[in-house]
Amino acid sequence: MEEKKKELQNHIHWYPGHIAKAERVLKEKINLVDVVIEVLDARLPLSSAYGDLSKIIGEKPRLILLNKADLTDDNELKFWHDYIKNKENVPVIISEAKNSKGLNKVISAAINLAEPKIQALMKKGLLRRPARAVVIGMPNVGKSSIINKLTHSSKTKVGAKAGVTRQQQWVRINPKLELLDTPGIIPMRQNDQIKAQKLAFVNSVSENAYDEEQVCIELLKLLDKKYPTVTRQHYGLDEHQSLTIENIAHRRNWIVKGGAEDVQRTAVFILNDFRSGKIGRFILDEQPV
Repeated sequence: MEEKKKELQNHIHWYPGHIAKAERVLKEKINLVDVVIEVLDARLPLSSAYGDLSKIIGEKPRLILLNKADLTDDNELKFWHDYIKNKENVPVIISEAKNSKGLNKVISAAINLAEPKIQALMKKGLLRRPARAVVIGMPNVGKSSIINKLTHSSKTKVGAKAGVTRQQQWVRINPKLELLDTPGIIPMRQNDQIKAQKLAFVNSVSENAYDEEQVCIELLKLLDKKYPTVTRQHYGLDEHQSLTIENIAHRRNWIVKGGAEDVQRTAVFILNDFRSGKIGRFILDEQPV
């Protein structure tokens, strides 16, 4: 019984009503656009991809952005750029919305991808209009930040938590390109709990969907596997100490009444450190063999 209880506690549940509505509306409006810009979190180049995207966008031309590159392992990022480009057979751009890196390429690539549709409309006697692109992706991958940088404004609401963008809105980038910003979309069900945990690591699911202590435990396990030295050095642990919440709490002298480590406070602290890049620059998905 105790084992079953623990298993249920570890399961990450989601899919708030506004995300379900966003997917339905996106399916209805996809015919309004010429190009789909899919934004991925470069720390999770596989896990942050929407698995059933083709069912929503059909044959629309697609451009993929590996965003938040400033938080990633440079040694791995080139591999993932080439891998996704070859696997999906679409243009891939590495971007950093924080400092606008790669965003000029996004504009020109989207306009070029839309040109065949624009030419087809003009052959029917219609006047040239701006290319129309939709920006989609998991919550908190940086979609709104990208649009704000492209427009040099804050017309699109931005936030650090999953699900800040709730309504669709058109944003004029320049006379040649308009973007439809959308709320983040995630699959209705997530049967792969490893992928679900990774999305929780980067705050792509609501904090109400998971237990922070349990997610932090899994994050430390993964960091211990891929980046043990960097993580231990950041928290002042030697190579012989286990990379655990308790040891990090003890190192920071975060102790509660009775002498126990303040696990909850430390778990939140570690998750925030990881998400902000303070621990280091990581890519958590395993390279395909």
